Amino acid sequence: MSIPKENQLSSAAQDFIDENRLSKLLVSRPVDNGRLEEVVQKSLDKHPLTVEETAVLLQADKPQQVERIFEGARTLKRNVYGNRIVIFAPLYIGSKCINDCLYCAFRRSNPDAVRRTLSSEELKVQVEALEDRGHKRLILVFGEHPDYDAHFIADTVRTVYETKKGHGMIRRVNINAAPLDVAGYKVVKEAGIGTYQIFHETYHHATYAEYHPLNTRKADYLYRLDGLNRAMEGGIDDVGIGSLFGLYDWRFEVLGLVSHALHLQKHYGVGPHTISFPRLRPASRFKLNERYLVGDHDFKRIIAILRLAVPYTGLILTARERPELRREVMAFGVSQIDAGSRIELGGYTEAGDTQVLEREQFSLSDIRPLDEVMNELLRDGYIPSFCTACYRLGRTGEHFMEFAIPGFIKKYCTPNALTTLMEYLVDYGSPETRKEGAQLIERELAKMKDGQLKQKLMERLESIRTSDKRDLYF
Repeated sequence: MSIPKENQLSSAAQDFIDENRLSKLLVSRPVDNGRLEEVVQKSLDKHPLTVEETAVLLQADKPQQVERIFEGARTLKRNVYGNRIVIFAPLYIGSKCINDCLYCAFRRSNPDAVRRTLSSEELKVQVEALEDRGHKRLILVFGEHPDYDAHFIADTVRTVYETKKGHGMIRRVNINAAPLDVAGYKVVKEAGIGTYQIFHETYHHATYAEYHPLNTRKADYLYRLDGLNRAMEGGIDDVGIGSLFGLYDWRFEVLGLVSHALHLQKHYGVGPHTISFPRLRPASRFKLNERYLVGDHDFKRIIAILRLAVPYTGLILTARERPELRREVMAFGVSQIDAGSRIELGGYTEAGDTQVLEREQFSLSDIRPLDEVMNELLRDGYIPSFCTACYRLGRTGEHFMEFAIPGFIKKYCTPNALTTLMEYLVDYGSPETRKEGAQLIERELAKMKDGQLKQKLMERLESIRTSDKRDLYF
């Protein structure tokens, strides 16, 4: 496939990653504790940080300074998001790919990769299997291939929404797929998608070229960097960015993500809805280069620094990570996780307890069932949430920020999280999880002030518990 031409770029297309500037900000220098405190306090006042201020957090590497950053991230997480954790699942639609990304099992040069695209009937079977487990939110993942164009993506989304079983229904479908042109995004938008997610993988130009060989579509750095600009201009104001940590210096990638968020905010009035920060994992016929691999300590720093740098952006922690690490870093600022995940094509009905790298894009470290993850979250005091109210009421993009900035997230999202939790407990929860969930709901209700909102919430919870009424939200 030919490399896209300039006229296919957005009106705001530019390579805003100034490597010299970012690299100079990362030159090792001591950080004054007073300056660190100024930056942390700005974030706690719910103001996004500049690239220079983010660099201060990256440079602050003394143990007590790192602990101050962790403490600030925990506080900000509680103040903005409360104790909610949004739950979703990935659903892989097709593994055909024209790209040759060296770290990915789907790359076109991998002779062991199993090439498959779910048929409409196979798709319905996977969706029903996810609904049987209690899922309400999915992200559909597509290889980058001409067969997976905007119309195919839109048709897939409609099929997912139309597939219902019992009380089960998917209420929000997000997308991880190839960048489209503006017209393509409009087609996908009409299908009712939520977030359109594009990972830039690495913001370092030479490293990007190394891992994405020429003569492939993805090799065009600017076209991919501009992908979410075009999404915005195509009417999709809910977008997600991400970087694959382990390809280059993690500190540079953090500054790249913050630069990307600030670029979107500057040109479109709203930054990304989510940021993802997956670590490089083994894949079929890929040998890990250990030079830039990120250890657990620095991974925790990544999460905490991103939480402080972009206060109102959701942070996604994936099942690439071990269960015990996911549990530990939840408090640092993570707001969304996947659970009960399988990333094989057809994996929700065909997979066993082991993994086969030839059928996966990469390997996972947490393949526990959804109910087990739910139970752990409840025991740790979190509210697992399947809420989709904001998106369906138009509270996205700038409108979402209008609700988020004054603190309405906790006012609306906690009640909505509790109603979706009650749905899960009644329809899908194990006896142990139902017990833990009932106790948590009682504790949350006890924290709420008496009034009309609490009364309506209690009525809706009781209605879900005793009748077939579902999908009740504020």
